[in-house]
Amino acid sequence: MINFDFFTPTKILFGAGRESEVGKQVVAFGGHKVMIVYGKKGGHIETSGLLDRVHKSLSDAGLSYVDLNGVVPNPRLSLVKEGIRIGRAEGVDFLLPIGGGSVIDTAKGIGYGIANDFEMEDLLYGCVKTDKNLPIGVVLTIAAAGSEMSSSMVLTIEDGMMKRSYGHDCARPKFAIMNPELTYSLPAYQTASGAADIMMHTMERYFTPTDTDTSLTDRIAEGLMVSVRDAAQVAVKEPENYEARATLMWAGSLSHNGLTGAGRISDFGTHKIEHELGGMFDVAHGAGLAAIWGSWAKYVYNTNPGRFAQFGEKVFGDSDSITAWKTWCHSIGMPITLTELGIHPTDAQFEEMAEKCVFGRNGHVGFFQPLTKGDIVAILKMAK
Repeated sequence: MINFDFFTPTKILFGAGRESEVGKQVVAFGGHKVMIVYGKKGGHIETSGLLDRVHKSLSDAGLSYVDLNGVVPNPRLSLVKEGIRIGRAEGVDFLLPIGGGSVIDTAKGIGYGIANDFEMEDLLYGCVKTDKNLPIGVVLTIAAAGSEMSSSMVLTIEDGMMKRSYGHDCARPKFAIMNPELTYSLPAYQTASGAADIMMHTMERYFTPTDTDTSLTDRIAEGLMVSVRDAAQVAVKEPENYEARATLMWAGSLSHNGLTGAGRISDFGTHKIEHELGGMFDVAHGAGLAAIWGSWAKYVYNTNPGRFAQFGEKVFGDSDSITAWKTWCHSIGMPITLTELGIHPTDAQFEEMAEKCVFGRNGHVGFFQPLTKGDIVAILKMAK
């Protein structure tokens, strides 16, 4: 293994009904004025009664709060800026996203903006760095992004529709409340998209250029992926299967808190490419990853054929890992091509996405096999 740091400060409260404890947790971590961040006004967070339960828990703990709704998939920087403005005016000192990765990343962005004095674009484009954020707690309702335990956020800058990320341990949530029952209402497509994202967070770390022994981390990653493989197939057919939902929810956190990449260099080339699909076409993140991974894998296969064979054998029981991946994706209703994803980019759009992908990144992305603009165009065209 190479040297590594592993830091996971997030307190997990897992199980049915745990959202009733949110007020006590905010108090325990020093919050006084809370900004609740969530998705569509009038959406499921409100109609299910979850928001009312959170309001009650905060009020019972003597806390005041302000709501901010309107988060969308591929979250927008404009709402982050609105949250910063409101948060400063209201004296917010604690952020409480209710939802999945888009909501949590929006809250992280708001926290950076309130705690610092810089333009958010400068942070996302790498012009400035910081180790300051407001404390964040999470009520998780979607098993997918793993942002509830991760240090990273991804936001869409509307000027050019650029998706950019920033990561620092200061943005790791203080606590995450994870009740699998809160995911029962997710449509099958969104459940499957989340499962694909969880798999990919682990696969991006599994396909590594690190050539030293990482067998322990391999076994952890393989076990997690096998569990997700099976649980996803159950959850899309039995949406109220608690055990399947619980497996996906916990796996989502473990897949992106650093555990499955400990001791080795991660790739994340496929993620960077998919971010441009999301920025241009607003597709579901996990579905976009599913649609292009097979083409990425075919393109870089000769870098380390043995790694692909090991992945296939250990996770799918088939050394033909690319075909096995595609078969699994179809089994849960995920696309394996851009056509199946429902988009038909032009050659000019392929060029634009590839250009944006490498912009500000020294002309390449990924580490398993570094990819230039030309490589990315080729992969996207293969994925048609």
